[in-house]
Amino acid sequence: MGSLKEKYAPLHMVIPDQFVDRTFKRASSFFGRGLVAHVAFAHPFCADLGRVLGAACRTAGATVHEGGTYICIEGPQFSTRAESELYRSWGMDVIGMTNLTEARLAREAEICYSTLAMVTDYDCWHPDHDAVTADEIIKNLVANAATARSVLRAAVKGLADGARRCECASALSHALVTAPELVPPQVKRELAPIIGKYIK
Repeated sequence: MGSLKEKYAPLHMVIPDQFVDRTFKRASSFFGRGLVAHVAFAHPFCADLGRVLGAACRTAGATVHEGGTYICIEGPQFSTRAESELYRSWGMDVIGMTNLTEARLAREAEICYSTLAMVTDYDCWHPDHDAVTADEIIKNLVANAATARSVLRAAVKGLADGARRCECASALSHALVTAPELVPPQVKRELAPIIGKYIK
């Protein structure tokens, strides 16, 4: 992803704790079609998993920043200079084209989710990076790959055993609005892996 602030330099890792959604074409919910759910998303990342990733980054020797807001754009084009400056004026930290939909779906499925974001470039606001190229991004992505593997190995070792205590684990417990008897049978079957403990 791209950096919108000087302190997030290329090859640094960022574990964001907030999102802003600027996408408009993506399916972002399992629900609808006869089953309404309003899932809390004020804190879109699993804080427990984020702490594990932060510790794993330090173990792997990576430069890591914990916290910050990730703005997700539709893509596939990069931002214009005006857009980049707008996002900076909003206080955004990093920018990318992925994560947002996955985070929403993971929360609906009660799956813990966090992002290990690798900075590949300063977005086009930066005077030395006003013409970001795919070649530059791929070069930095490859350079980060070995570090990312080390981080993931350390993160797996840092995962807790036993019951989860985070809000992700019970995200649907107060989110399902439609009365169970009104949910179409086909929807019940299709969503059984995520709603089965609440709706039979």
